[in-house]
Amino acid sequence: MNPILSLFLLLTVFFLPSDRLTRKAHKIHQRILTLDTHADAPINMVKDGFDVGERHDRVRDKSQIDFPRMKEGGMDAMFFAVYLAQGPRTPEGHAEAKAKALAIFKSIDAALKKHPDQAELATTPADAYRIEKAGKRAVFIGMENGYPVGEDLAMLKTYFDLGCRYITLAHFANNAICDSATDPDGPLYNGLSDFGKKVVPEMNRLGILIDVSHISDKSFYDVLALSKAPVIASHSNVRALCNFPRNMTDEMIQALAAKGGVIQVNFVTDYLRKPSDEHRQALNSIRMAGVGRVVTPEMRTRLDAKEDSIQKRYAYERASVADIVKHIDYIVRLVGIDHVGIGSDFDGGGGVNGLEDVSEIEALTLELVRKGYSEQDIAKIWGGNLLRVLGQAKVP
Repeated sequence: MNPILSLFLLLTVFFLPSDRLTRKAHKIHQRILTLDTHADAPINMVKDGFDVGERHDRVRDKSQIDFPRMKEGGMDAMFFAVYLAQGPRTPEGHAEAKAKALAIFKSIDAALKKHPDQAELATTPADAYRIEKAGKRAVFIGMENGYPVGEDLAMLKTYFDLGCRYITLAHFANNAICDSATDPDGPLYNGLSDFGKKVVPEMNRLGILIDVSHISDKSFYDVLALSKAPVIASHSNVRALCNFPRNMTDEMIQALAAKGGVIQVNFVTDYLRKPSDEHRQALNSIRMAGVGRVVTPEMRTRLDAKEDSIQKRYAYERASVADIVKHIDYIVRLVGIDHVGIGSDFDGGGGVNGLEDVSEIEALTLELVRKGYSEQDIAKIWGGNLLRVLGQAKVP
């Protein structure tokens, strides 16, 4: 952003009355296309009785996403994540992960067929704009954790054909593709595995974006060296502002941007601002409890209850919308406006004070306006940058 223009915009915003600022933000929010690259809505969609086409209560149902609330909030498009926690790296474990992943794809397809008047599957940038123009929600599909790929390269084509347009290579633990940033046992391959080095070019060939959120630093640099297409971090933040291995260093963000990629800022408090050591240890104990194990529904219920208790205990440390914009500001100053976006992690731990679910996302647009961002800049942050990169995902 031009420094003189930036100063002018900041002074203009500073002297705008609050109601005028709100009206300005609302008009911008209505005009632009908004896209969120990481939403864990399928976690609820596979539950008996949950209908994403009906409005739900966040407190009662502990859900943050449904089509009516997307419409209320002005959320035009979201990547619904086919998420699988890391389990055993065995033929049996991989087979079970594939079966569960296919069931999640099926649940998304069923929801879209049930509510064709509310939402539609999107696989290209053009789809997003067409569906938004029709007044419906555009649902893209991403996969969080390459665990369901197993060691079978052909599964990438299977998932692509079902609509998958990015894959987060790993999650909280190492898998057959690469090392995770947070595996308690440390690195397994010191980066990408031999199989992972085949996965990257195949994803380029098919047109599946490579998502580097959750993977180790060495895995990240291995991916950049191999990929012919830009890569994304679908839900990651700035390590300089919040020192956590899931976040990215300045050097990583610069390397990502140099390749034409984008980092999508997420809404998880412990990736936005540094929690107390006691808080972080408590959260990590939950996140790692199921690593390498089969998590039963009963175990998941116990872990969810424990996490809810921890979040209530440390509510005073919770992040705000201003914290989200702090990370956006940092990235813009570091690499420019063309390399940042939004990946909320709603229904997967995302949510801050003042921005609790998808119906409230205009609060972020308002904060961006308050900070002096132009409509053009906000349009890039809210989806333009990501859609540009999606259009470059396929490399022969």
